[in-house]
Amino acid sequence: MRDAYLIGAGQSDFGAFPDKSYLSLFRTAFENACESVSKEFDPVNVDEAYVGNLSIGGRQIGLPGPAATEHVGLHAIPSVRIENACAASGYGVRQAVQAVKSGMADVVLAGGTEVMNDLGDDRVRYWLGVSGEMEWERMAGTTFSGVFAQIASAHMAEYGTTREQLSHVAVKSHENGAKNPHAHLGHECSLEDAESAPTVADPLTLYHCCPMSDGAAVVLVASEEVIDEYDDDPIRIAGVGAASDGVGLFERNSYTAIPASETAVNQAYEDAGMGPDDIDFAEVHDCFSIAEIVAYEDLGFCERGEGGVFAERGATKLDGELPVNTSGGLKSKGHPIGATGASQVVEVFEQLHGRAGERQVENSQIALTHNIGGSGGAAVVHIFEKEGAA
Repeated sequence: MRDAYLIGAGQSDFGAFPDKSYLSLFRTAFENACESVSKEFDPVNVDEAYVGNLSIGGRQIGLPGPAATEHVGLHAIPSVRIENACAASGYGVRQAVQAVKSGMADVVLAGGTEVMNDLGDDRVRYWLGVSGEMEWERMAGTTFSGVFAQIASAHMAEYGTTREQLSHVAVKSHENGAKNPHAHLGHECSLEDAESAPTVADPLTLYHCCPMSDGAAVVLVASEEVIDEYDDDPIRIAGVGAASDGVGLFERNSYTAIPASETAVNQAYEDAGMGPDDIDFAEVHDCFSIAEIVAYEDLGFCERGEGGVFAERGATKLDGELPVNTSGGLKSKGHPIGATGASQVVEVFEQLHGRAGERQVENSQIALTHNIGGSGGAAVVHIFEKEGAA
C-alpha cells in the first residue's frame, strides 16, 4: 500500500463560545489547516472527508459531516460523520490514512467539531453520558468523573499511586497549556492548587479533570504520489493501530489499564517497525489525570504501576526524557469531544515542523498520538515520523 503523509493541520481556539456554531468553528480550523500547508494548497484537491462529532445537545445529529464540508466549500465530495465518542476524530484520521493507503484518494480531510457550552450543565451531562455504558453506568447515575475515580482508586490500591502524583500531571499540563494560545485553560496551576481544589469524585479534584470545551480541528493527509506538491519536509504517518473493548468499565478484565489502548499501540508499533523507546514526544488522552498515568503504562513508556512515579519525577515535562501533552492535553488545552483526536495531530504537525513556539521539543523526529473513546471502549494510536528520521 501507498505511504500516507501529514501535509497540514489547524484548529480553532478551544474554550467556551456559546455564541459560535459548530460550523463556524470548523471553518476556522479548516482555513488554518489549509494555510499551514508548506506549499500553495487549493482545497479543490480534497477528495473526501471524515468529520468527528458527538452532537452535544442533539444539534444536527444526521449529516453533520456533509453540513460541515459543504459549509467550507468542499462541494460534492464524499463526507462522513465519525462518532466514536471522544475518539471520533482520531478514528477520522485513521479513516483518512486508510483511504490514502488504499489508493481511493490522494488528499483527505480528517477533523472534528463540537459545541458543548451553549446548554445547561444537566443537559451537557446527559449528552456526555451517552458515551458510557447505558444500563449499569449511565442509567444508574454514574458520571465519567465517577468512572475515572474508580480507575484512580483501583490504581492507588494496587500500585500505591498517590493523589499528589495525579496533581503533578495537572501541574505539568497547565505549564504547557499556558504556552498554547489555543488552550481553553491557558494558565498555570501549582501543586497546592491541584491538591486543595474541590473534590469532584474522590480522589479526583477539579484540577484532575478536563474542561468541557467548544472547538474544532482539521488535518490534511496526502499520498506519496502527490506529497512533493505540498511539502518538501514531509511527515510520514508511519504506524496506525485501533481497537475496541467493553463500553462499561465493569465489562473489562482490569480497572487499572485500558486494554484497547494496549492493543492499538502494539498494532501501531508493529506497523511502524518501532517501539516506545523510539518516541520523542506524545499526545495522550488525559480527560482525567489518572487517564494520563494509565496511558504511560498502556503505551509502554514505563512499567505497569510506575506511571505515578514517572510523572512525579518529571519524566514527561517539556524538558523531560519523554515530553507528554506538550499542547496542554485535554486537561489544559481542552476537550471538545469530536475535535480532540484531530487536535492531538495538530500539535504533532506543529512540533515536527518546529512551529510550537515556547513549547517546542528540540530535535523531535517521531511522535505518537493516543485517543480513547468514553472510558476506553475504543482507542486509536498514530505514529508520525519526519522523513529521513533515523
